[in-house]
Amino acid sequence: MRDLKYVFSYIRPYRRDLVLAVALVFVECVFEMIIPLLMSDIVDIGVAEGNLEFMLVQGAKMVLCAVIALITGLMYARYAARAANGFGAGLRLAEYSKLQSYDFSNLDHFSTPSLVTRLTTDVTIMQNAVNGGLRPFVRSPVMLVMGIAMAFVLNRELAVVFLIAAPILGLVLSVIVRRVGPLYSRQQRAVDHVNGRVREDLTAVRAIKAFVRERHEAERFDEVNSELSEASLTTFKNAALNQPIFQLIMYSTVICIMWQGGNLILKGKMTVGELTAFLSYVLQIMNSMMMISNVFLMISRSLASAGRIREALDEKPVLSERKDPLKKISCGSVDFEGVSFKYFKDAKKYALSNIELHIPEGATVGIVGGTGSAKSTLVQLIPRLYDPTEGTVRVGGTDVKDYELYALRDAVGIVLQKNELFSGTVRENLLWGDPEAEDEELWEALRTVCADDFVRKMEKGLDTDLGQGGVNVSGGQKQRLCMARTLLKKPKILIFDDSTSALDTATEGRIRRALSELKDVTKITIAQRISSVAEADMIVVMEDGRIHGVGTHRELLLTDDIYRETYESQMKGGEEDGESI
Repeated sequence: MRDLKYVFSYIRPYRRDLVLAVALVFVECVFEMIIPLLMSDIVDIGVAEGNLEFMLVQGAKMVLCAVIALITGLMYARYAARAANGFGAGLRLAEYSKLQSYDFSNLDHFSTPSLVTRLTTDVTIMQNAVNGGLRPFVRSPVMLVMGIAMAFVLNRELAVVFLIAAPILGLVLSVIVRRVGPLYSRQQRAVDHVNGRVREDLTAVRAIKAFVRERHEAERFDEVNSELSEASLTTFKNAALNQPIFQLIMYSTVICIMWQGGNLILKGKMTVGELTAFLSYVLQIMNSMMMISNVFLMISRSLASAGRIREALDEKPVLSERKDPLKKISCGSVDFEGVSFKYFKDAKKYALSNIELHIPEGATVGIVGGTGSAKSTLVQLIPRLYDPTEGTVRVGGTDVKDYELYALRDAVGIVLQKNELFSGTVRENLLWGDPEAEDEELWEALRTVCADDFVRKMEKGLDTDLGQGGVNVSGGQKQRLCMARTLLKKPKILIFDDSTSALDTATEGRIRRALSELKDVTKITIAQRISSVAEADMIVVMEDGRIHGVGTHRELLLTDDIYRETYESQMKGGEEDGESI
């Protein structure tokens, strides 16, 4: 229940609407409870005495009570909807804002489909709990208490039947809730799996088409879809037992009341009107008990979602800032001092081990190495996408942990290995680098990365829509747009993480020459091709998370066997493989 209390704290801005909705439900219940009493007088007085005027007056009072109950019910719906939808919107915003504060390490704890489900389906369940559950949550206990009280007022002897039925109903409800509660958590995990499969298939739809794997993917989707179907079926099968069992008990109670009530009428201890009113209260009590059972089932489902939402909201960012962080980076030099790193605390092997490296300001640095040699991991420590497990990373001679995260990352421009563009125009994507940039600055950045030609050929130029994820441009064009966006930041350190892999050699050479004119910017390039880094001031050779060699192109050809073998395989080729690639 602590999870529910925590999540429902986000409804505080809508307390006024919530209180009004509760008050209106209470008023509605009061007027509905008056109707059976009026009906009892019509039978016992109006019908018995043949007093038509009395029956009309009492009937008018019943109509008035019904109209007031209807109006309060409609007003309740308005305030409840406002509170529920405001609560849902606020909860989604809080969760989304929290996700934006996550570091890479935090994101490693959750799968993307799970985060999507927590932000959508789980929040919707909580929102529906308010919108659809507030009325029965307030109405059912009020109607139950008032109904039983009125039943005792009419006939205490007959009302004792409820004291027998209530414990039986409570026992049945507790058994069902205990059984169904864990099943809702299983159902939400199944939703995670469906979301993950759909997301992966939509992202890789071109590969699926190219390899003619539609049937295979349909079968894989059928597996997770069947898992969700089975989980939902099991959950609702158990939840559905609630209604028939409750009806069996309650209608058995009604039969007992009818039998006992008939005997009391024959003995002259009860009137027909009183029995009629008593049965009306019995029906209201039955409905209240049914609503209470449904509320408990709704709470069971909400508990599963509330726990998942709280996990996301309680997740603490791994990276922290000191109380008075530095907000200015003096220069673009980079130092790695005894740096080791592993992604998880309990990992047996370090991704990086004992890195010692000094990169002076304005230098052009190339990083090469085989797949899995931790090249990308190394550069991700510079803008504090991760913190080193051991050792220190310095930028401008200062530990990166002493900088304000915003200031540090604003001074480091990084084009990650996986290029990402966003839905919108070319201009909107470029303005991520500098929201205040003028068109001339945008074109200058595009010219630097040889992207101005293809942008000018687009029908609307800078205002051309790129589609979701940049689907309207090729891989090489996407890389160049990402590079231009990063250049607009005017960073002190510029990192290209294998971001020219889709470019031809001539285009890459022109970009390299243009970037060499940025004298005050430290440029770090991760590349697979030796030709991409051969002209660098310094080349770092990585192997298995360690630095194998550092030097210029000529020095490494003489001193580093890994670099030399890579160069020869790319530029000359082996005897069996033919000529150069």
